[in-house]
Amino acid sequence: MTATTKISRPNDLSAFWMPFTANRQFKQTPRMLVSADGMYYKTDDNRDILDGTAGLWCCNAGHKRPKIVEAVKAQMDELDYAPAFQMGHPKAFELASRLAQLMPGDLNHVFYTNSGSESVETALKIALAYHRARGDGQRTRLIGRERGYHGVNFGGISVGGISGNRKTFGQMLGGVDHIRHTYLPEENGVTRGMPEHGAFLADDLERICALHDPSTIAAVIVEPVAGSTGVLIPPKGYLERLREICTKHGILLIFDEVITGFGRLGAPFAVDYFGVQPDLVTTAKGLTNGTIPMGAVFATDAIHDTFMTGPENMIELFHGYTYSGNPVACAAGLATLETYEEEGLYEKGKELGQYWEDAVHSLIDLPRVKDIRNLGLIGAIELEGIDGFPTKRAFSAFLKAFEKGILIRTTGDIIALSPPLIIEKSHIDQLFGTLREVLKEID
Repeated sequence: MTATTKISRPNDLSAFWMPFTANRQFKQTPRMLVSADGMYYKTDDNRDILDGTAGLWCCNAGHKRPKIVEAVKAQMDELDYAPAFQMGHPKAFELASRLAQLMPGDLNHVFYTNSGSESVETALKIALAYHRARGDGQRTRLIGRERGYHGVNFGGISVGGISGNRKTFGQMLGGVDHIRHTYLPEENGVTRGMPEHGAFLADDLERICALHDPSTIAAVIVEPVAGSTGVLIPPKGYLERLREICTKHGILLIFDEVITGFGRLGAPFAVDYFGVQPDLVTTAKGLTNGTIPMGAVFATDAIHDTFMTGPENMIELFHGYTYSGNPVACAAGLATLETYEEEGLYEKGKELGQYWEDAVHSLIDLPRVKDIRNLGLIGAIELEGIDGFPTKRAFSAFLKAFEKGILIRTTGDIIALSPPLIIEKSHIDQLFGTLREVLKEID
């Protein structure tokens, strides 16, 4: 198509530049989803596709849930938009209160965003501004972790540690460093749940502190369970040790719970599951069950109250978004929380955890399976790569799985699974029975 050519058909595929997609391959053989209900998508050729990924880790309560649908419809009839700068609307405060009650400890304050990427940017900015507000402005350094994923904005890819998300875009933020990732395949290969070995990896933060001086470090950000890199489970004692080191040196600890939040591990948050409280928590995805874009950052009383000084007519934090606390998103969030609570979905990962774990590990006998990892209702099957063709084997599995009626997610040569929390044993049987067929058929 030339630069002056205009698209003449409304369903021409060329106009949409798709995110994180092999666009040319997709547009040659499109995979179109046209509706969804419960655990299943429907394709344009009228096939049912079992959702093994909760959309993109976000539809935790499944699809087309009545309470959420009705809440969104009703809100559109009542109030479609209200500015969040110097104005408010009731549901924004109601949802924030409900969220604060759900989060343990003194993480009592909620700042709204529109995505996980924005939540990360917000948390990083709050961390920097907090130290400055308390007279500790030399704390400007941010520490991420190798193989970490924290969204796609410049702050997120700077503290993130996945090279493919960084190399194309040149210069990252300055003043950023990374601690080691938590994957020790020789010691912890084919692990059920949390690995026994590796708590010492948290001590790599002490190396960073010695290199840069801890008084210059503002915050450390980690995913409690690294998701997008291929499901890396923290070793026993690792997060506790990370918390100890941060407290020792006055460094803020940020948990990125965009994936683990809202029931994925069999508890409302990873904060609950691991019993480790950070200073800031980023969330999104499951907050509205994927229906309306929304994210939220939780902050402790100490962080929030540090900003609440000076003249009362002055803005305390020069940050925010046009759609922060959007009324329709808030309505969806409230209905989503009610759905989780009424259906006991926060506990579903605990109830089905063993059955899920056994199903994930049932694939270990297949010839090209290299490693398997799981926690809660998350699983990863790592495949042997093809020399000279990274990602090809897993992508072939993805395409074959779609043909056979299941939706999986791949990252590198790793298959990642994170189904809606409404999943039943019969769905687990279907998912892994089909996946076994797929892995037997691919080269």
